[in-house]
Amino acid sequence: MIFMKIIDKIALALIIIGAINLGLVGLFNFNLVDTIFGAMSIISRIIYVLVGISGLWAIRLLFVDND
Repeated sequence: MIFMKIIDKIALALIIIGAINLGLVGLFNFNLVDTIFGAMSIISRIIYVLVGISGLWAIRLLFVDND
């Protein structure tokens, strides 16, 4: 159970990073991830994949009872 909470927090952090990046792209046409790691570099692609997986992981949080 504690392992799941750790995964949930990591997923939440990655989702927040992705949301901030998308907000910057939408408002200012500025991609922070590409600026830091290079446009579509391997590291950027890994970050995008991890953010996407985190988003999928977060779907289960909608259906879990957090007692």
